[in-house]
Amino acid sequence: MRFILAGAKINNFFPPHHPGKEAKVMIVHLTVSLKKKLLTLYKNNQKIKSWPVAVGAPSTPTPTGIYRIKNKISNPGGSPYGVLGSRWMGLTIPGGNYGIHGTNNPASIGREVSRGCIRMLNKDIEELFPQVPLWSRVIITKD
Repeated sequence: MRFILAGAKINNFFPPHHPGKEAKVMIVHLTVSLKKKLLTLYKNNQKIKSWPVAVGAPSTPTPTGIYRIKNKISNPGGSPYGVLGSRWMGLTIPGGNYGIHGTNNPASIGREVSRGCIRMLNKDIEELFPQVPLWSRVIITKD
């Protein structure tokens, strides 16, 4: 066992340890304004970027509240050209299968047309996707 640990240390398997230095933690969260149809990315409470989105239709509204990203899937329908687009980030909204995802209908962005999910252009969610860790907070508001 001693040789395995020594080899791991030589090969930089273990990250360097620097006593006395503070670890920097990046806290990421998203906000979604249903009225503005806008999703905004924050890192350590600093606004990074906003993107236009489509939200739930009046008959199938997007639930408001504070949720978390519970899963992330590339090409969720097996193809970037399916109804879920090229990326999916599932939300912890009880009682349904809601998420933030791409779309094969770019003309729907900026409108109230989904079944409750938050749609983004594929190019936009592909930019956002790698920046959002699992369990990041998502705040969905009416305003």
